[in-house]
Parts: sequence; C-alpha cells; structure tokens
Amino acid sequence: MLQGPTITGIIGPNGAGKSTLLKGMLGIIPHQGQAFLDDKEVKKSLHRIAYVEQKINIDYNFPIKVKECVSLGLFPSIPLFHSLKAKHWKKVQEALEIVGLADYAERQISQLSGGQFQRVLIARCLVQEADYILLDEPFVGIDSVSEEIIMNTLRDLKKAGKTVLIVHHDLSKVPHYFDQVLLVNREVIAFGPTKETFTEANLKEAYGNRLFFNGGDL
Repeated sequence: MLQGPTITGIIGPNGAGKSTLLKGMLGIIPHQGQAFLDDKEVKKSLHRIAYVEQKINIDYNFPIKVKECVSLGLFPSIPLFHSLKAKHWKKVQEALEIVGLADYAERQISQLSGGQFQRVLIARCLVQEADYILLDEPFVGIDSVSEEIIMNTLRDLKKAGKTVLIVHHDLSKVPHYFDQVLLVNREVIAFGPTKETFTEANLKEAYGNRLFFNGGDL
C-alpha cells in the first residue's frame, strides 16, 4: 500500500476506524487478515516501526525525565540488561535538539506542555531510527509552533528515506501535509495521491452531509 518514502494521512469521520487500523496493523488488537511490510508480516518487522499512540492513552504523571523517555526508543537495539552508554545519550541529546527541546532533557515529562511532550515522542522515534513511523493524531491539542516543528521533522525523515503514516482529523491541513491520503469510514473509500483522492466526491462519501463546501473548498 505504501510505496517509497512518503507522508500518508489516514482521514475519516469519528468512529471510522482510523486508530483501529493502525493498531490492527501492529497486532495491538485482534484483527482479520494479514498486514505486510516489504513482503514480510508486520509482526516479524516490528523493529522497523516506530509508533506513537494517542496522547489520551499516555500517563503524563509517570515519574520519568525527558531524556529517559526519549531513550526508550533505543531499547529495541540494545541487548537485554545492558545499560546505556555515552554514545546512546549523545544520540538522545541530538534528537532533542532536532525537536527544539535540548534544554529540557532533565525535566520531568509532567512539566511539559502538550506540544512539548508530543515533540519528546517524536524525538523517541528519531533515536529508534525506524524505517516506518506511525503516528495516531499527533497534532491534537498542541500549539502551532510544536506542530510546525513536528511536521518539518517528519518531512526531513521522508527526505532521509523514511515512510510516515499519520491518523489526522484537520481536513484543512491535508493538502499541505500529505503526499497520499487513505480515506476510510469502516472501509476504504479511496487511496492514492492527495490531489487525486482528496476530492469533494470522496469526502462526501466518507463524511456524508457533515462537511460544508464553499466553491469547492472546505
């Protein structure tokens, strides 16, 4: 479904199954059928995938520092019971610099704003060095500065050959953010390049009469 380095948006109305699709692909919830990644079942390639779930499922009060949270992305590549070395912490700090949080390394995650915390989760993806980055509603409830930093970081990842898949709800940003769109409502309505897929006809099929168009624009 996803060909080459791209940024793909999964869009659809509430309850359409967008988050369920991601979780099913990753085997987090039971699902029918099989999901493949480069001709291998996804469950055999999880080390190549970085996943950021919705913020509502994350405990902000868990006592962990920003740098420690980011370092969790390293553990798939570190042998069991081995501690982090200086080179690992350097990689953590470099990731924090990319998302503009180099000075926040020693803070508790509970001290961060929603946007700052989301950037921490993106930094965790960076240190993991995964080929595929799956994000579930990463822009909900965050400030515009954080959203811009995150989006620019994702574009840089695409340039580096990574593939990004994002569950998204703000339709006004779709043409600016995504190369491809997967439009769903309990089933696939359309999939393909944004210019061809993000059309009034497809959106009406997915959302019904819940959208307002003005001269062809949302």
